[in-house]
Amino acid sequence: MASATPQFAATVTNVAAPPGPAPDGMAWIPGGEFSMGAAEPHGQDANVVGMQATGDSRPIHRVRVHGFWMDKTEVTNREFAKFVKATGYVTVAERVPRAEDFPGAPPENLVAGSVVFSPPDHAVPLDNHYQWWSYVHGANWRHPAGAGSDIKGHEDYPVVHVAYEDAEAFAKWAGKRLPTEAEWEFAARGGVAGALYPWGNDFLRDGHYMANTHQGHFPNEDSHADAHGGIAPVAQYPANGYGLYDVAGNVWEWTSDWYRPDYYAALLHEGDVADNPKGPDSSNDPSEPGVAKRVHRGGSFLCTEQYCSRYMVGTRGKGEPSTGTNHLGIRLVKDPSVQTGSTGR
Repeated sequence: MASATPQFAATVTNVAAPPGPAPDGMAWIPGGEFSMGAAEPHGQDANVVGMQATGDSRPIHRVRVHGFWMDKTEVTNREFAKFVKATGYVTVAERVPRAEDFPGAPPENLVAGSVVFSPPDHAVPLDNHYQWWSYVHGANWRHPAGAGSDIKGHEDYPVVHVAYEDAEAFAKWAGKRLPTEAEWEFAARGGVAGALYPWGNDFLRDGHYMANTHQGHFPNEDSHADAHGGIAPVAQYPANGYGLYDVAGNVWEWTSDWYRPDYYAALLHEGDVADNPKGPDSSNDPSEPGVAKRVHRGGSFLCTEQYCSRYMVGTRGKGEPSTGTNHLGIRLVKDPSVQTGSTGR
């Protein structure tokens, strides 16, 4: 299809038919060659946060990916509960942290829990995210907001508070795997080259919201203009060109790639087209030296042009693998040669 900006060349989609019937709940992503990344911001600092892309999403570079199946939606609480019931798996957030992993930490701080968005009751400067994030004792996938909450009636919401190893364990049980960052972006673009969002270049379509994001004043006030306050059930907005829901907003999604801000430049330096890249061999985040991170994609219900507009399809997130939050989930893929896994999803 035609490029939306001069920096993006046309997407060349593989024309081969799907290799058989779709596994339950999955869509065929044909693969092909595309321009990956986000456009340079105009008239602003290249690393500005807001309506512009982040600096680690450049340079735009050509990538080729092979065809694969992908979950149409983010993995839900219902699906994750089946996995836990079948295996007895205990997530990272449900385990008491080990003292040897956190030397010097007071014993009273070594409690099972996870990170939860806790908005202040007044406007605050946006230079310190600890003003709206809290480590909450008892928060986990069963209790998304802490010990007093549960997922009853929220079975079709995305599962959250999943660390990277939780995502891998679920994927192995389901006969699937986490997508690479390149696979994720190819799928999210839905065959459209260079658009700002999975649905085009205008954030609203005919006055309607196309994703679950934050409206109002961040972080203290959400106006719910998109009809959802906080996390939403999956598939509440139109699918993209490949039949995928919520590839922008709702919850961030883990990918299998280690995070490095210079990885795109390294791929471009290696040649004209990167063939099925699987990410760098190691992680490096200059903002937190020594803390290994994996790439997140898609943005969440907290993304807003006031602070983080990474619902823009070419932009990137990152996270420490043992850390989950209440706006981070998973979506899996399956290679054509792999048989249907335990869930039959």
